[in-house]
Amino acid sequence: MFPDFPASEIMAVLAKDPVLAAIIGKGQPLKSSKSEDLYFKLLSAIVSQQLSTKVAAVIFRRFIELFPDNYPHPHLVQQTPDEVLRSAGLSFQKIGYVRNVAAFAAAGNLEHATIDALEDEALINHLTQIKGVGRWTVEMLLMFALERPDVFPTDDLGIQNAIKKHYGLEETGKALRLRMQAIAENWRPYRSIASKYLWQSLDNTPK
Repeated sequence: MFPDFPASEIMAVLAKDPVLAAIIGKGQPLKSSKSEDLYFKLLSAIVSQQLSTKVAAVIFRRFIELFPDNYPHPHLVQQTPDEVLRSAGLSFQKIGYVRNVAAFAAAGNLEHATIDALEDEALINHLTQIKGVGRWTVEMLLMFALERPDVFPTDDLGIQNAIKKHYGLEETGKALRLRMQAIAENWRPYRSIASKYLWQSLDNTPK
């Protein structure tokens, strides 16, 4: 699950919510997706924006195949002409965004030691300085690549749908997000794990 945290402790906290306990009981064990290469994960997230998982995978593969050893080092991304990046299927807007990520990395802002030292909210503020990287994107990176245990993405449509379904909520907008936050208080400090089970219950976990 989350190798840095004992499963028994996580389940003891989450099982206090009977609705969530039932979801977990019907679910499959969570698999680790941890990665220290946040730069690569950020590029993948940018390419995937507003695309289906299948299409995004094809375009990202074409993108990384443009570079030696299939790795888009920051200086190479910055040097590659627009028309070459366009040939992989990137829009002009996304070309700008991947260059922004590359420049941010080249300046030393994505070093593992730097990222690891920042608390969740500070890291969200740090990474959303990059034009093209929003809060939701960073929350997904925190939950999946970094496996931070207590992130709760209230703006995620899948999480909203799962909570509305399982907890019988009819609110929308701000009222829904407030109800979600109140429910999720019971899951601290493991809201990321709870969220992953909620996604799993709808079978549309973000990749």
